[in-house]
Amino acid sequence: MKHTFEKECRDFGRCDLYIGAVGIGEKAVDGCRFAGEALKAACEKRFGGKAGELLAANLVQDGKLITCIFAGLGEKPTAKSVESAFGGAMKAAKKHKPETIGVFVDKAFPEKSVEAVLLAADGFDAHKSEKAGEISFVFYGAEESGVKEGIVLGETVKTARRLVNEPSNVMTPAQLATEALLAGADSGFDVRVYDLPEIERLGMKAFLEVARGSDREPKVIAMSYCGDPSSDKRLGLVGKGLCYDSGGYSLKPSAGMETMHTDMGGAGAVIGAISAIAKMKLKVNVTAVVAACENILSAHAYHPGDIIGSMAGKTIEINNTDAEGRVTLADAVTFAIEEQKATHIIDVATLTGAAITALGHEITAVVSDSDELWEKTQKAAEPSCEKVWRLPVDEVLGKALDSKIADMRNSSGRAAGTICGGMFIQKFTQGLPWLHLDIAGTSYTDGTDVCPFGATGVGVRLLYHVAKNFEK
Repeated sequence: MKHTFEKECRDFGRCDLYIGAVGIGEKAVDGCRFAGEALKAACEKRFGGKAGELLAANLVQDGKLITCIFAGLGEKPTAKSVESAFGGAMKAAKKHKPETIGVFVDKAFPEKSVEAVLLAADGFDAHKSEKAGEISFVFYGAEESGVKEGIVLGETVKTARRLVNEPSNVMTPAQLATEALLAGADSGFDVRVYDLPEIERLGMKAFLEVARGSDREPKVIAMSYCGDPSSDKRLGLVGKGLCYDSGGYSLKPSAGMETMHTDMGGAGAVIGAISAIAKMKLKVNVTAVVAACENILSAHAYHPGDIIGSMAGKTIEINNTDAEGRVTLADAVTFAIEEQKATHIIDVATLTGAAITALGHEITAVVSDSDELWEKTQKAAEPSCEKVWRLPVDEVLGKALDSKIADMRNSSGRAAGTICGGMFIQKFTQGLPWLHLDIAGTSYTDGTDVCPFGATGVGVRLLYHVAKNFEK
């Protein structure tokens, strides 16, 4: 995808199609004056600028048919309304199959305009024989340096989406490790991949129990970025990396398995986030950890009723092999603390169906014992356009994880499932500030303004803006 930047549109007609946005009470978008009085009059007569409103107008310039699509911003532009407007305009623009699109960026939110267009133009056709043509963009009203953040976030979210959208026969633990190495080389962060003998040496027993049902070797991916050598704070981002989840012996129904290659949405989020953090050279120290494996039903797989160990030395009664993500995260969090020296922990995972029952597909569930991390996350929600809602950490609810035969059990049952899933992970945070993001409902979509279908890349922008809030 190619993009160039110009302060003004001095050659209207150069692009096949133009998009822009206008709010209620504004006479016309900037692009109208370049297209002539006829388009300006059409906008003022037929277009009110209400949120969700679209105007498509055709005109002929030097014998060439040009389509202009304008979207409404509503009463007062916000990051979310700009994202929705430009995403909606881009979604409509794709139907015309243009080769070049001119974008009149919003003056108040230029970065968000660019970000939204790049995300809405995205699609996953890697395995189709006929692929969509590449679109070239010309962004008017902004310099590249002024919208760099929007470009970086747009591209890193697209990367996360691609990783999650790839089927499990492609995105294996080994391939995910390769993708992390490539991302590190491109963005400027260090990556170390641990193979099976090293994982065994580290004593990551819980992770290995989940992984042993599969013939594909597990990998631990450790990514590090040091943007502030003077600080002893290190933000640890831990992403669930289940490249495929059958449920193991607690087997999922067939209809529930079709999209289980997306169970590594947390891994995609932290790889995308640390890529954006490094590209923007934020003055923070960040480590990102992914324990990548498959949860497969086989003669080697762990069973309900097993008692397993962990890197932290705690024992776990397995009463549901489909509650495997928290088991892998237990060791991944311990690894982030003991090997990567993280001082603050945020884990992100497609963890529970209960999160969908509670909050649907638009809001990410948060479980946290740290007001500091929650405040930084809540503050990050607005610029990232990712909604979050904090659930309580209540010790009475956590008692559902008590076991009579081990230090804890891995599943609490249906009641307070999202909270208890998070509180299981909390048992391995060693008292450090911790926040859990359950993205089970928000990581995948049938289609939105900025995501045509499939993986949303949720978490990338949120974690990036959380990291910005750690800057001095």
